[in-house]
Amino acid sequence: MSKPLSDYDKRKQISVRGLAGVDNVSDLKTNFNRHLHFTLVKDRNVATKRDYYFALAHTVRDHLVGRWIRTQQHYYEKDPKRVYYLSLEFYMGRALQNTMVNLALENACDEAAYQLGLDMEDLEDMEEDAGLGNGGLGRLAACFLDSMASLGLAAYGYGIRYEFGIFNQKIVSGWQVEEADDWLRYGNPWEKARPEYMRPVHFYGRTEHHPDGVKWVDTQVVLALPYDTPVPGYRNNVVNTMRLWSAKAPCEFNLKDFNVGGYIQAVLDRNLAENISRVLYPNDNFFEGKELRLKQEYFVVAATLQDIIRRFKVSKFGSREVVRTDFTCLPKKVGRAWDVTVKTCAYTNHTVLPEALERWPIDLFQTLLPRHLEIIYEINQRHLERVASLYPGDMERLQRMSLIEEGGMKRVNMAHLCIVGSHAVNGVAQIHSDILKATVFKDFYEMDPHKFQNKTNGITPRRWLVMCNPGLAEVIAERIGEDFIRDLSQLRKLHSFVDDDAFIRDVAKVKQENKLKFATHLEEQYKVKINPNSIFDIQVKRIHEYKRQLLNCLHIITYYNRIKKDPNKQWTPRTVMIGGKAAPGYHTAKMIIRLVTAIGEVVNNDPVVGDRLKVIFLENYRVTLAEKAIPAADLSEQISTAGTEASGTGNMKFMLNGALTIGTMDGANVEMAEEAGEENLFIFGMRVEDVEALDKKGYNASEYYNRIPELKLAVDQIAAGFFSTKQPDLFKGIVDMLMHHDRFKVFADYEDYMKCQEKVSALYKKPREWTKKVILNIAGSGKFSSDRTISQYAREIWGVEPSLEKIAAPDDLK
Repeated sequence: MSKPLSDYDKRKQISVRGLAGVDNVSDLKTNFNRHLHFTLVKDRNVATKRDYYFALAHTVRDHLVGRWIRTQQHYYEKDPKRVYYLSLEFYMGRALQNTMVNLALENACDEAAYQLGLDMEDLEDMEEDAGLGNGGLGRLAACFLDSMASLGLAAYGYGIRYEFGIFNQKIVSGWQVEEADDWLRYGNPWEKARPEYMRPVHFYGRTEHHPDGVKWVDTQVVLALPYDTPVPGYRNNVVNTMRLWSAKAPCEFNLKDFNVGGYIQAVLDRNLAENISRVLYPNDNFFEGKELRLKQEYFVVAATLQDIIRRFKVSKFGSREVVRTDFTCLPKKVGRAWDVTVKTCAYTNHTVLPEALERWPIDLFQTLLPRHLEIIYEINQRHLERVASLYPGDMERLQRMSLIEEGGMKRVNMAHLCIVGSHAVNGVAQIHSDILKATVFKDFYEMDPHKFQNKTNGITPRRWLVMCNPGLAEVIAERIGEDFIRDLSQLRKLHSFVDDDAFIRDVAKVKQENKLKFATHLEEQYKVKINPNSIFDIQVKRIHEYKRQLLNCLHIITYYNRIKKDPNKQWTPRTVMIGGKAAPGYHTAKMIIRLVTAIGEVVNNDPVVGDRLKVIFLENYRVTLAEKAIPAADLSEQISTAGTEASGTGNMKFMLNGALTIGTMDGANVEMAEEAGEENLFIFGMRVEDVEALDKKGYNASEYYNRIPELKLAVDQIAAGFFSTKQPDLFKGIVDMLMHHDRFKVFADYEDYMKCQEKVSALYKKPREWTKKVILNIAGSGKFSSDRTISQYAREIWGVEPSLEKIAAPDDLK
């Protein structure tokens, strides 16, 4: 038997990871030792693993700096149209390996670490995830930054530098417990503070109306301090900037009017101002109308707009003319100002769930941003005058389209404000964009159809293939070359290899290696023996009723019951993994986690079942865990009620990494089925039309419960405490919801889901046919690159042209 390759040897073979030239390796070792000595002030006798990580991070960062400065200089000279991507979330994950991949340094760093007697994976594991996001929306922003840099766009990501990101999830006795994510505790080697670009942001106060205009006075000031993080493009020498704002109290904060003995308290109260950037709100698809959240939203926008205008003024305009800085004539030109605003701004909608749409109470707005509320009233008046002129006498339409919702508490409808203030509005998958036009924003679409577009989401193939699944990237590159990494549509070429025995074997082998590696990781963490020949059936995403983790649970229970009933049958073994965080205040979601862990306690300890079924709750799901789980998956669960998941992006990651999808016709699943062929996905359940029809008729859960014996059995077991013997009524609330007020119609799709899962099990018994479907899925996944998404935004909304050209490398690093 030949000796298995070490991870190091495996990596060394990989061409897509750059060349380890002797000079390169020698320079890296020199710089590593220099940083250990001068930056970390340590020697090899006392240095810890974390010190070594920081030394390596600084060494790799050095290779970014010249390119970063050169890129920004290039933008200053050429003065291209800038793109500003504003988001409250950027879910970046780790930076070290991604930077090495994009700079083609990975093999050289591997070799250098090896020669220094260090293990690269150990060092990579010291890095904290930058968890400044909840889920899909924040990770999308991160993928977009990667694509904008890789396409040479003069783009900037703007957000908040939260001191505490998404909480760390611990599972204690089966329950989710939240722990603060103190990700900056040891420092962040990737960021650079820029105090010279600090900006004031005003809150509270009142407005004074004078003949010469309006003044906003007596405000409280908070300073916005920017921190810049480099965003490297893929091997094109472009390094863009993500600028995150941190809140600082001004020096004179609370000290102007302190009384005797008030000085200490005044200094302590600085915390109140600085709380703005303290913590990320942990809600996904849910609006919680808290003052601190509105402060965060205004803080990032006010600081960013000042920064954009500053940069606009210092840029050259191709002429030597002095830039106009006199804005005194602006009030006479408010029409023009509004026109500039609309032409500059575009709005991406991310959800149709009504509870997720922002509706800020007028009183809160009035207190926090009194002048802005007046301006919103003015915008609304002009908007409604236009509506009235186009639809005379249609009072109901005026009411529906107003930016201010009457009835009960008066609120500002932020989505309406966004539509009116933007030249383009888009959804994030075709079905989602169609639903927007047909329902939530129907009136606005009828009035301004030209504003509405679709931009189907995508994922970066750098992080989500080359970096997390080098084995698969390599077997693909051996067949079609490396260009697919820049142009993922080239995966279409794999159609020629669908019947190629060697390719089928290679794809299956990589999957099996990934499964073994992940199984080892899981056995270390959960002390559960995993059958690596079982179907790895994975549902990882935020825990939410609309994502229907409960439907998955019902399948697990039913499969368990079937095995128990006929233990001698040849069942296809499964390891079902469910992972994701529940918002701390979302009781039902926390109970869903408790149900999954409870089912696992029963199933995993039943000797009759053995290794034919295991249930694992993946603790603390985050970017870094996704990078391990997704390459190991056989089956991807994308089972939201049709019409509720705007797009999904995890679905795309699984498809690209050789998993097959079981899913509803929702979000981007629809387009995945289009690209790969519906017969190569396991599609089941109601379509949007069926859901609408069922709503009209009235959804009656007990109808299904009484008609389908296996469903009744599973629900009765949950209700009777079969999975919670010590607390028989533990899951009474969940059963009650499913039976009486389930907005997402879990039972209506149960029967079709079970049948579909039987097809999955049957196909898995024919490995060659399974793997051929896998190849057809990978070949069809090219559309779902964020490079394609960003190219469409660039051409169709932003008015800029993407480019695959390299810019010149900096002089110091050829």
